Amino acid sequence: MIRITSPSRLHLTLIDMNASMGRIDGGAGISLESPHIVISAEMSEDTEVTGNSLLKERVEAAVGKVLPEGEGIRMVIEEDMYAHVGLGSGTQASLSAAAAVNELYGLGMSVRDLAIAVGRGGTSGIGVASFEAGGFIVDGGHRFSEKGSFSPSSASRADPAPVIFRHDLPDWDIVLAVPDTQGAHDAKEVDIFRKVCPIPLNEVQEVSHIILMKMMPSIVENDIEAFGHAINHIQSLGFKRHEVQLQHPAVRDVMSLMQESGAYGAGMSSFGPAVYGVVDSREDAAYIMEDVQEYLDRTIGGTVMVTRANNRGAVIRKV
Repeated sequence: MIRITSPSRLHLTLIDMNASMGRIDGGAGISLESPHIVISAEMSEDTEVTGNSLLKERVEAAVGKVLPEGEGIRMVIEEDMYAHVGLGSGTQASLSAAAAVNELYGLGMSVRDLAIAVGRGGTSGIGVASFEAGGFIVDGGHRFSEKGSFSPSSASRADPAPVIFRHDLPDWDIVLAVPDTQGAHDAKEVDIFRKVCPIPLNEVQEVSHIILMKMMPSIVENDIEAFGHAINHIQSLGFKRHEVQLQHPAVRDVMSLMQESGAYGAGMSSFGPAVYGVVDSREDAAYIMEDVQEYLDRTIGGTVMVTRANNRGAVIRKV
């Protein structure tokens, strides 16, 4: 039997939803220690997936795409993570299931091979790279001629985007709030891409400048103040600006509250509603967590936790 623990991820922003330079997408993100998905699996004559999980159907679908004909597997979803809140649960569930089959049956597939097989990473490469190696990640998007449209990963058949920068995130605390509402997904997500793209080129250029000349250097130099400034700045730019504007007002309020309570930077992950704040002390994290939880309790409800970056990727162990 094997057990796989996979990280969640923050998708900080898409970079180029204009495509005039011939490429599309691109993104920056951070792998998280928690929440995470834990799956155990063993070879079996039949195929069975158990566990009280919203991700069960996705896990079953991924198993079906890589399991050798005539073989079986018994899989248990031991720990789940929130679905449709901006933490990348779909990619992690699919890759965890496929990786379990790959490991047990010695298929010799790379993480990229598995992602292609289960149809993940067609817009953002952050989730696939998080599973593979964790850390802070910037991906280079896709050739527009190959992808052909502005679309989310759920509606894209493009291969996973190449990683062009990866670095361990410094030992910063991350306050993570998950309000009791869901972000856009499936048909609604596709419709948003169709309506707001292409993004004006000057906004794409500004996002690119911030990532290249502020966000990436701040990671290398362990400069949380510069990193936080970059996070705050990108919330009102490019595709991220539209993602934030579409949220329940409480989601935007949580971002502002984190900033006012001492976070160096606060933003929304992917299509939300998950909001994160970056701090450099556990005391500050506890203070912000208390403020945000109190606000959510008297408005729309939700959960707040403190986590850190995952700088190693998914863990596969024999048990």
